[in-house]
Amino acid sequence: MHLAYNVCIFVRKYKIMNTKLTLRLNDSVIERAKIYAKNHKISLSKMIESYLDSVTKGKEKEETITPLVERLSGVIELPVDYDYKKEYGDYIINKYK
Repeated sequence: MHLAYNVCIFVRKYKIMNTKLTLRLNDSVIERAKIYAKNHKISLSKMIESYLDSVTKGKEKEETITPLVERLSGVIELPVDYDYKKEYGDYIINKYK
């Protein structure tokens, strides 16, 4: 028995525009950025592009609450003056006595 497979692969080409940009930065900032980029295996250009993209991008959508969290909301009623930081601190102190 002989099986034959026909495979079609579609490739879309996207035009990516790369534009040169000249920045004037403090020498020490540039050196630290180069070290950071090298340690994280990313080009300095890509690192700056990612940063600029993240700070200029509008918030795309609000975070949605999952159904589980929605069901659990309001299960426990706490006093208005409940201090969760104090309670957690007390818990940690008792845990490690």
